[in-house]
Amino acid sequence: MTSSPLLHLPGAVAAEGRDEGVAAHYGELYGEQRALADGRGFVDLSHRGVVTVTGQDRLAWLHLLITQHVTELPPGQATEALILSANGHIEHQLLLVDDGETTWAHVEPGTQEALISYLESMKFFYRVEVADRTADFAVVHLPAGSIAETDKEHVVRETAYGRDVFLPRERLEDFASAHGPAAGLLAYEALRVEAHRPRLGLETDHRTIPHEIGLIGTAVHLQKGCYRGQETVARVHNLGKPPRRLVFLHLDGSEVLLPAHGTPVRLAADGEDGRQLGFVTTAVRHYELGPIALALVKRNVPVDAPLLAGTTPAAQEVVVAP
Repeated sequence: MTSSPLLHLPGAVAAEGRDEGVAAHYGELYGEQRALADGRGFVDLSHRGVVTVTGQDRLAWLHLLITQHVTELPPGQATEALILSANGHIEHQLLLVDDGETTWAHVEPGTQEALISYLESMKFFYRVEVADRTADFAVVHLPAGSIAETDKEHVVRETAYGRDVFLPRERLEDFASAHGPAAGLLAYEALRVEAHRPRLGLETDHRTIPHEIGLIGTAVHLQKGCYRGQETVARVHNLGKPPRRLVFLHLDGSEVLLPAHGTPVRLAADGEDGRQLGFVTTAVRHYELGPIALALVKRNVPVDAPLLAGTTPAAQEVVVAP
């Protein structure tokens, strides 16, 4: 993992774990959140993997492999897609945009090698080339409402949540100087949790299917041809319900520590020794809402039931309907 040069900015505190290599914050956690919410500043996401696909068959070929409909994806239009296992479990999450010649994706840190290995194994006779561009390009995020201008040669993925810019790595420090203030991953994650947006490896485990975390219709297109795992997607959508569902939690603000990823979730009425009904996926401190979290719980947990996240009382809001 190559550390970002922006870790040398004043106040930078390095992130740990899966987000190692970029800043967790720059000394003003809530101030950084407010800046992003107001459309100011940027977030260094240069630890994320960058993968490109070139060649005249790229969109038709990707269409066969991913959960999204991309055969007619217009240049500059952002989309999101998954790669599933044969049993419909989520293996990769791709945040995509095509510039008319190349399809660009950024993915979870450290997952690009496995993704590329799978894509290479599926090339067959298609005229496509897959490349790991992580060493050459970094992703930076401009929040929704930002009026910052980007160079025309930069590939930009624009969504309702902001713009992801694929930036040559050697331009990172120049970008920071022109588009500050910098906000860290903790601020970015707080707004992600507030928006109920799932992240691979946090809101997912080895058996997560797209229905459980609200990705049907956003990352999964229901009116397209075959892809690996489609049978599970169609069966659950048409005939049943997913075994688990994503929920949003308001956590008791009197607790000093946030529940860690994987912390058991139980019914408050059953106490700390009750049966585990799910687990915390991401917990954050939000500048307006206080401590909040996402969690994955069994589908049949009553939507109005008070919960315990470890020892922390929690009230739930529905994200995925039971």
